[in-house]
Amino acid sequence: MNKKIKLHQRQWYKLDNAAKIFPGQNTSSYSNVFRLSATLKEKVDPVLLEKALEAVMPRFPSFDVRMRNGVFWHYLEKNPNSVPPVMPDSANPCIRIKWKENKGYLIRVFYYEKRVSVEFYHVITDGFGASRFFMTLLAVYLRLKGADIPCGGMVLDINERPAISEQEDAYLKFVKSKAKAKRVEKFAYQAKGKRLPKHLTTVTTGYMPVDVIKTKAKEQGVTITEYIAGLLVWVMYNLQKQERFDRQKNIGVQIPVNVRQFFKTDTLRNFMLCYSFQIDPKMGEYTFPEILKQLSLYIRYINNEKTVQSMMNGNAAIEKNPIMRIIPSVLKDFGINMLYRVTGEKATSSLISNLGAMQAPPEMSEHIDKMSLVLARGMVNAARCGAVSYNGTLALSVTNIYESTRVQREIFTTLVKLGIPVKIESNRTAIMGGEG
Repeated sequence: MNKKIKLHQRQWYKLDNAAKIFPGQNTSSYSNVFRLSATLKEKVDPVLLEKALEAVMPRFPSFDVRMRNGVFWHYLEKNPNSVPPVMPDSANPCIRIKWKENKGYLIRVFYYEKRVSVEFYHVITDGFGASRFFMTLLAVYLRLKGADIPCGGMVLDINERPAISEQEDAYLKFVKSKAKAKRVEKFAYQAKGKRLPKHLTTVTTGYMPVDVIKTKAKEQGVTITEYIAGLLVWVMYNLQKQERFDRQKNIGVQIPVNVRQFFKTDTLRNFMLCYSFQIDPKMGEYTFPEILKQLSLYIRYINNEKTVQSMMNGNAAIEKNPIMRIIPSVLKDFGINMLYRVTGEKATSSLISNLGAMQAPPEMSEHIDKMSLVLARGMVNAARCGAVSYNGTLALSVTNIYESTRVQREIFTTLVKLGIPVKIESNRTAIMGGEG
């Protein structure tokens, strides 16, 4: 049962600029939840995991919150309840977080055999903040198991007082009312099929050696993220060619980017933007190296402080619009939901979010086998991909809302054809009741 806090005792946060759109998108079809998982060397003790959560939560005050409904905007308030329950995992990840469930918390903690998973509602954090919370939780849990794990990397010191800067709204801090970027992307191809029921999601994860894919990317003069993004465009490009020749739509990929590289902040809340790249098949035939070259040039063109600044200014302008400010939150939610249904994912065929290498003290590596990042299902996209590297292995997870496995099959088959060995895991058998 949710406890009430007296008005003068409330500690609260405005939603950051990125988070403001998420409540309106929070539906049974689209959750804006993402998951970090670690498979340990030993079976998980849920009692110790809950004790670790209790020890970690005070170090992350911007996670220790619940959602509240304001008249004009939603906001986050210190959660007066005890930590969220540590629950047995299910085969269906990243389903909608209902604000009044889970003791009001916007994170969920799961365990299954040797696996620990934490799901985060995007309102409270991005991949940067989530990775710090997750790795700190794992470190404290392993200490309770008897391991000597120091702080360092993404493992924060739970005895350290949380810095005010970790809780700041970095968008508000760095947005300027100058040049505003305008984005004009055409509707893109979608690899559609028969949709799974709303409560089901297919997740296929491929594990591959970091050094091999890094070498392949280097041969093409691109980063690992650009290599995977280009591969997604290449796969979708070929799928569309197999389907139709008359009306070729653009192929697009969206890439969430951590903008802390340009603006110094310690915030553990959202501070990211999405880059969108498209090719137009009507301009002629494309090769994989050609796609990689164009994507890489696009990223190098857009990935600079001035352009990122203008993108942030453009996003903030909507929030600061005088008319938007006086519209009641319930109407804002409805409008955002309708707008997203009409235009949301229509300009992108796929998405790749790469957290990069999970940085932890070396003492943790002997206790952890592998890690993964899973994104929630989309509205129409057949491949929403999360990538993370740990201890020499890159995990690429493909979330699909359709019954057909052709998209994820083409992605991993193409990687193998390119000379990258891949080991596959999937929840498909579990969610389909034994069907392969």
